[in-house]
Amino acid sequence: MYIPATVAMLRGLSSDGELTAIGGTAFALTPALRESYASGGDEELEYAAMLDAARASLRLLHAELEADPDTIVRRAVVSADVDGAALRPDLDYAVVKLAGPVPLKVVAAIHLDTAEAQDAVRAAVAVVDAADLGDPDAEFTLGDAEDHELAWYAPQELPFVLELL
Repeated sequence: MYIPATVAMLRGLSSDGELTAIGGTAFALTPALRESYASGGDEELEYAAMLDAARASLRLLHAELEADPDTIVRRAVVSADVDGAALRPDLDYAVVKLAGPVPLKVVAAIHLDTAEAQDAVRAAVAVVDAADLGDPDAEFTLGDAEDHELAWYAPQELPFVLELL
């Protein structure tokens, strides 16, 4: 599962030992996602699900920025080995709903933007909805953020990564 997150949510994961996905929403390699692609192996399709989660992270950042303009603007995705998620193809091909909080012990990795991505991510946060509605300029701006690969961290590195932010 790929759970969209923010730095604030990662801080909660680190301190509380669990992560609650907003609305229970996560992304995964689902049968509907597999059917939506003409070709591609599991690794490519899992990457597509992770990119969907990274895009969802932009929406979470938008909400946080409205409440606190000093929010650290970096996309975050938590990958975890979670059982019992319900498929939600009515929402999108890769969307699943989690049954509850995700404990740190099942987290496989943390994916987080680097400092170099912050300006592009901030711009993408402002236009993500317009991009989803087909605005070509917004889609271009979103693409600038998505050109930045998320860095990979092991779960045990999380406290150190957060300390360096």
